[in-house]
Amino acid sequence: MKIEKDSVVSLHYKMYMPGDNGSEELWEQTPQKHPLMYIHGWGMMLPAFEAALEGKEAGDEFDFSLSPDQAYGNYDETGVRTLAKKLFFNGDGEFDSERVTEGAIIPMRTEDGTVINAQVIEITDESVTIDLNHPYAGETLHFVGTIQTVRQATEQELDDLRHPKGCCGGGCKGKKHCKKEGDLTDMYQ
Repeated sequence: MKIEKDSVVSLHYKMYMPGDNGSEELWEQTPQKHPLMYIHGWGMMLPAFEAALEGKEAGDEFDFSLSPDQAYGNYDETGVRTLAKKLFFNGDGEFDSERVTEGAIIPMRTEDGTVINAQVIEITDESVTIDLNHPYAGETLHFVGTIQTVRQATEQELDDLRHPKGCCGGGCKGKKHCKKEGDLTDMYQ
């Protein structure tokens, strides 16, 4: 079976990024006993990643690179923000030094309520500097791997994507307020 929309794909990969002196450095890889699994065409992977695998079959090897604009975008200096340290106080009115440490990835809520991850860059007596860029922003990602299996998703797997737990208790039977096939961004209309 070829990889197409609604295929369950399992694969092993290694991801490299540019290193020193023009070499590449290994940044991620799947454990041998635990391949990456996803359902193709549902936004679980980067669109360009899925496009590079479209039409491949079990046993096929792949070797492709994604430019920053195909992956996590260019690094944006305006994504680095310095915020008042008091914004990171815990319920006891003290700075949350257990979770907010230099290098830590912490969840932040935007003004519209969206939760995004930020990396803590620096902590001073008065402020915390965070970076809202994805850790791989500005990087070219090189993927090398092998497709392990490809199969058609079951109706239950697809239904779970259309109606995740908590959406009408899973029993909405396609009511308008539930996710439509292929729309993983807005639960409510």
